[in-house]
Amino acid sequence: MSHAAASAAPPYRVRQNPAPRTISPDAIAIILGLLLPLGVTVWGASYYFASAGGRVRHPLHALLKPSGDVGQGFGVFALALFLFMWLYPIRKKLGAALALGSVATWMRIHTVVGLSLPLLIAVHAGWRFRGLIGLGYVAMLIVSGSGIIGRYLYGRIPRSRAGLELSRDEIAGRRRTLVTEISATLHLDPREVEGTLAPLEAGESVGGVAGTFKRLALDDWNRWRAVGELRRRWKELAAGDRDTDSRAVGRAIALAREEIRLGQQLRVLEATQRVFRYWHVAHRPVSVTALLAVLIHVGVAIAMGQTWIR
Repeated sequence: MSHAAASAAPPYRVRQNPAPRTISPDAIAIILGLLLPLGVTVWGASYYFASAGGRVRHPLHALLKPSGDVGQGFGVFALALFLFMWLYPIRKKLGAALALGSVATWMRIHTVVGLSLPLLIAVHAGWRFRGLIGLGYVAMLIVSGSGIIGRYLYGRIPRSRAGLELSRDEIAGRRRTLVTEISATLHLDPREVEGTLAPLEAGESVGGVAGTFKRLALDDWNRWRAVGELRRRWKELAAGDRDTDSRAVGRAIALAREEIRLGQQLRVLEATQRVFRYWHVAHRPVSVTALLAVLIHVGVAIAMGQTWIR
């Protein structure tokens, strides 16, 4: 990125102080998805640790067994969430045809639900996994684990707020705007800001899946270290500048973190996109296996009269 490119960026109006941080809906959903099943697990710990024969005589057996009121309630809830997760690939195929919310929002919901499901299913199964439910649970764990990897890769591909991938020109334009804002916030020349940030993006080329993950992990580590060094340097700068306060430094650090991130991601963009495509190919059959195992389990339970449906 040259000084000419930075100076050619459109005029930037310094943003107002951000609103106070609040707990995001995603965080609330994760907390509820973890606390509810964990609370039941702690409450019924004596039942879950009991032997098969001891469970039958346990006073909580009627509630916590897989076909009990609590156990089956978790099963129905988990089934509803699992089926809901399959709306995300449908939403992606519809594109912008319908006003159904951004792909990024759907991705966040998809991720939160995927992380909550294994714990919900474990409570439904009474923390015992045998037969078909065991196969379905293993498949669900693999899906959730691979989902974490997929979410990591998804976040390493620059996107708009709507979740659409940015082109190289769009990434370059965003980086120029960030440099302009940092220079305006700290009262620095754009060339000085560029000179400070440019060396922080350097890194070796990558090759293969393992090499890509190694590079992404090293970039995360290097970015964390670089931001720490910038914070120290710019705090010293602010100490000698009456027009720059700690809030301005904090805002500049956030902008610098984003600019460095975009530079790192741009450098390995093609490799990350390639690995993300590989992940899609591997993730889909495991997801279908989990879906089939769950549907067969539900069908057998209904046929044998082990549900609320009579």
